[in-house]
Amino acid sequence: MIGGTPALAQTPAKPRPTAVPPAEASVRYRSGKSQLDQGHYAAALAQLEPLAQPTARFARAADAAYLAAVAAARLKQWPEAEQLLNLLRTEYPTYPNLPDVLFLQGQASFEQEDFDTGLKALAQLPPDKLTPEREALKVVYLPRIKERTTWLRNLKRYPDDATLARAYADRLVFGGAYTDADRPQLDELIGKFGLDRARYTPRPRVGKKSSYNVAVLLPFELNDPSWQTQRKNQFVTDLYAGLRLAQDSLQRAGHPIQLFAYDTGADTLALKQLLTLPELAGMDLLIGPVYKSGARLLARYAREHQIVCVNPLSQDGDLVLDNPWHYLFAPSAATQGRAAAQFALSTYGAGRPGIILHEDSKDETAFANAYKATYEGEGGKISTLRRFNPDVDESLAAAFAGLDMANASHVVVASDNRRIGPYAIRQLQLQPAATRPGLVAPGSWLDNPRLDVGQLSAPGLYFVQPKYFAEQGLGYRRFRQLYLQRQRLPPSQFASQGFEMLLYFGTALFQYGPAFQANLAGAEPVPGAIFDGQSYSGGAHDNQVVPIVKLSNLELQVLR
Repeated sequence: MIGGTPALAQTPAKPRPTAVPPAEASVRYRSGKSQLDQGHYAAALAQLEPLAQPTARFARAADAAYLAAVAAARLKQWPEAEQLLNLLRTEYPTYPNLPDVLFLQGQASFEQEDFDTGLKALAQLPPDKLTPEREALKVVYLPRIKERTTWLRNLKRYPDDATLARAYADRLVFGGAYTDADRPQLDELIGKFGLDRARYTPRPRVGKKSSYNVAVLLPFELNDPSWQTQRKNQFVTDLYAGLRLAQDSLQRAGHPIQLFAYDTGADTLALKQLLTLPELAGMDLLIGPVYKSGARLLARYAREHQIVCVNPLSQDGDLVLDNPWHYLFAPSAATQGRAAAQFALSTYGAGRPGIILHEDSKDETAFANAYKATYEGEGGKISTLRRFNPDVDESLAAAFAGLDMANASHVVVASDNRRIGPYAIRQLQLQPAATRPGLVAPGSWLDNPRLDVGQLSAPGLYFVQPKYFAEQGLGYRRFRQLYLQRQRLPPSQFASQGFEMLLYFGTALFQYGPAFQANLAGAEPVPGAIFDGQSYSGGAHDNQVVPIVKLSNLELQVLR
């Protein structure tokens, strides 16, 4: 309970340290604080967490607890951060920086989808403390509430919270949750909080149509005909060629779709100008763009105009967290991590721990954190979680140093960098075959010329390959034949993705109409024309089909 002893789910208590000599404690504290300032969050947490315990009898234990919680938050280890904040508020209730504690506790609760506790924590903040930051935090996290009961419960508890009210109005109007029964409450919110009535008037739902208009917003950069730009943008040309071929296939099936291509250029300026065109607001589906800054702009436009938008290439699940009108065609990095962890548990068992090593980029960090949370949440244990910079030899060596591989069931290495595959496999081969752990790696390693077939087909080596397709499958062979006839070139991976994407979402338009979110949420996974399949079941907004493959006898076998 906020304000008293926190009534939160407790993780098993760690062994409490004994008192630390003051001089040694001060050295550890300064070292931990320095590590935190330098961004070495795991090292900072290891130094500071023991000092936070009351039995350590450290004079600055409250500060150590807060800084350790910050380090855990930076690592996205939200349960650990919350446990440290609970410890701080219970053991050190007079801590002068309590507003900072409450603010971070609100974020930790929101990250774990405990919205009730998050709002309670923020409500405990003094009115004059962290007010802009508090409201900004709610703006980010409240749209993630999915259950209507959670919305209504908190609207009743906080009837004067304008940010909460606006977020709920957004959910009703732009989130596809609106029904005629919501009109009285929506009118009340508009009147009470002075919301723009024109903005919060739901767009009339369009039923099924005989044909659909699809806008494709990609950086063709047609104003720069140089060979350097054309070569750099070949993936965009290939993606669009795949879309055009899918348009032909849909037309032959009696599902006519008109594609309208727009050049977004290399920056957001051209995209911003395009979004002022009245014709875009009449589109039935938006596809694009490929760069993250533009993706956020188009996603916001899609939400405001209630048009489904599909990002063709991104694996960043954060892009679709709070936008029911935005989809990723690919599985997000976090979804891949969850799928890989479930596979590893069924393959290696939970008897021995796993080890996770990941590149220090956003996608790989999301993969690693989701893997760890899923693996441990389903009964396994991760003994080591380390990140590394693949371009720095010292960082890479430190990540692999001192690992207890003999007692590990498997090692997960998350990095597409071409030097990592050979390095990781060499490190594992130093371990005797009888105690050598399994290895879970990205599917990109299969295309690494620095790895030979013998290395890639090693026992216990599995690949997370969301872009898997059977080259000898009838669907791909037919697609390849059609593509060769039109382009006089074999299809690239991007052409295949463009074809599959429009075939899937174009079919959804004709099956369900342009507001198909609820239908996709309840639909069973479907096999792809080229790839393994698509699924947005349960309300997911990234593809939930994540193939795990193994190379055996020069062929890839799909194991999940």
